[in-house]
Amino acid sequence: MNNDFLKIVDLALAEDLGAGDVSASLLPDEQVSATIVCRESAVICGIELAQLAFKTLDSDLKITWQVKDGELVNSNQILAVLSGSSRAIISAERVALNFLQTLSAVATQTKLLSDKIIHTKAQLLDTRKTLPGLRLAQKYAVKCAGGVNHRLGLYDCIMLKENHIAAFGGIAKAVEKAVESYPELDLIVEVETLDQLTEVLALNGVTRVLCDNFSHQALIQAVQMSDGKLPIEASGNIDMDTLVATAETGVDFISTGSITKNIQAIDLSLRFS
Repeated sequence: MNNDFLKIVDLALAEDLGAGDVSASLLPDEQVSATIVCRESAVICGIELAQLAFKTLDSDLKITWQVKDGELVNSNQILAVLSGSSRAIISAERVALNFLQTLSAVATQTKLLSDKIIHTKAQLLDTRKTLPGLRLAQKYAVKCAGGVNHRLGLYDCIMLKENHIAAFGGIAKAVEKAVESYPELDLIVEVETLDQLTEVLALNGVTRVLCDNFSHQALIQAVQMSDGKLPIEASGNIDMDTLVATAETGVDFISTGSITKNIQAIDLSLRFS
């Protein structure tokens, strides 16, 4: 069991249940069967969180999942069959489906974009533009669908952006301080011009360069200038229309917040048998 997921589920249930589910209390508390159905084609993700939601309210509840995280399903396909307390199933339903529909949306969008650039060497990265409290879950969904996780937070990787660089008075000083202070951490430097890229390529200790809002031609030049010395990441103003062309410039990574924030929840339903 993922303890981080358990905390998320507990918070979600507490938010929804409050002092108790007054609607469910009207039901006879009997054993029932139910099914979860996906109403559209999707890549499923979030099974562990959904299961935790149900089992937290009824530890004896039985769930038979007919799919796995990362699996593509068709419209009207049954995802799971449940057997347990009618009240528990009703009370946990919304929280469980919220996790499933949100993480499946992330996985579905990630799979869609990843497949579009599979003919290139570029890897699709997520960002920190995640729903509050759901970062680890959303990043898990990205990995399930073939994407790659960027830094998890502000603690596991150094990323020097324009404000950091301005505060130090230049890229070289910022990099020097970062390497001196946290030599064990990866160091990503964001650049906004080819001149800044030239400066970064001459420094030691940098792990990757992020080219922010570069034009198509500038990205081609950046790849040529780097010539394999440092991985090149493209970011900024990359959408469905420009993704493939960006990947075909030869960059190593493309980061986009769209796979975690510009998503549409997958249509799911739960019905008593």
